[in-house]
Amino acid sequence: MHEYSIVQALYDSIVAQAATRGAATVHAVRVRIGELSGVDPGLLETAWRTFKVHTICEDARMTLELVPARWVCRRCGRPAPVRGIRRCAEC
Repeated sequence: MHEYSIVQALYDSIVAQAATRGAATVHAVRVRIGELSGVDPGLLETAWRTFKVHTICEDARMTLELVPARWVCRRCGRPAPVRGIRRCAEC
């Protein structure tokens, strides 16, 4: 479950940013996850809920944005299908 190590790194980054701004509490966290990242959104949310207890993020709600994968042909710049063979239909 690498989601817990991701949440640990996320929390460390949040604490550092909060310190530079003089913040004592974090109210919201927004995370973008790429479709092909290998991160399980459900496990990430569970890890967040578990990890944030008794921290400056205790009341922070985490919002996840799932970013669809995309591929662009290097020759012509047109989008191509992500699934299957990554071959441009135009080239």
